[in-house]
Amino acid sequence: MSISMAWLLPLAFAFALAIDRLCGEPPLWAHPVVAMGKYLGLFTEALARQQAGLAFVGGALAWCLGAGLCIGLAMLLETQLILQTQAWLGGPRLLLCAALLGLLLKPLLAWRMLREEVAAVEMALAESLPVGRARLARLVSRDTTHLSEAEVREAALETLAENLNDSVVAPLFWAMIAGLPGAALYRFANTADAMWGYRDRREWSGKWAARADDALSWIPARLTALGLLLGRPTLWLTLFSQARRTPSPNSGWPMAALALRLGLSLGKPGVYRLNEAGRAPQLGDLAPALGLARWSLLLNAGLLALGAAWLRGGLS
Repeated sequence: MSISMAWLLPLAFAFALAIDRLCGEPPLWAHPVVAMGKYLGLFTEALARQQAGLAFVGGALAWCLGAGLCIGLAMLLETQLILQTQAWLGGPRLLLCAALLGLLLKPLLAWRMLREEVAAVEMALAESLPVGRARLARLVSRDTTHLSEAEVREAALETLAENLNDSVVAPLFWAMIAGLPGAALYRFANTADAMWGYRDRREWSGKWAARADDALSWIPARLTALGLLLGRPTLWLTLFSQARRTPSPNSGWPMAALALRLGLSLGKPGVYRLNEAGRAPQLGDLAPALGLARWSLLLNAGLLALGAAWLRGGLS
């Protein structure tokens, strides 16, 4: 691979993040994650009605078929762009292809939407606690009707930390490994887990999806956490113990890192508590949390872009 080609993907990362900042999300009709959700929705109810064994096999097969479709389409689109780049062999045209690849990558990232949705919870709390609870219900699966003001803020900050990984760092990590198909695979896996990965009547049909998401999120979640704690190595050992308190093997890492860095106690009532010695979230904690999340995003995006270039021979 030529040096210019090796930098196609890192440049696409930069364009994708710039498009996200300037434009936000594409319309629903053109959003690939929405299409993934519609595909998964075709099977949700039918699989949930099956016996455990059949539900598991059906869920695994539906997941594999959907993942294959996402990978195949992404590979087709990326291959065409790469072929055009190889044919043109020019700096400005390389930038054009990187911009087009970034445009395809952008819907698989969602930093601006995450930031705005979390900030909207704080704005809603300023109006009233019931309005804040209702706004939070758009972001989390837990029952928000009886949460206190501090618990609403806890859940919003946990959403920020967890989805910093799910919506930005993890897609970029898998794009570093496998380009656009890698990012598409991760977002499909994460969407399937969000729709099927619950301990209710969907438990058996969603077991494959939940385990796949756990596997694909393992390294990115830890990178996200280390980005949040950069410059505070004294907290790393504490992070290792705190992160294991959540039922998920991955979500506890960025959530615990944010809690430790800000000196906050975060948790889900009756399920887990992170950094018990910390204080409850208060008005004014959102701004530093967003600043830390932005720093972790930029740090990881830069490192993953360099990793993408190195894997493709751009740094040799």
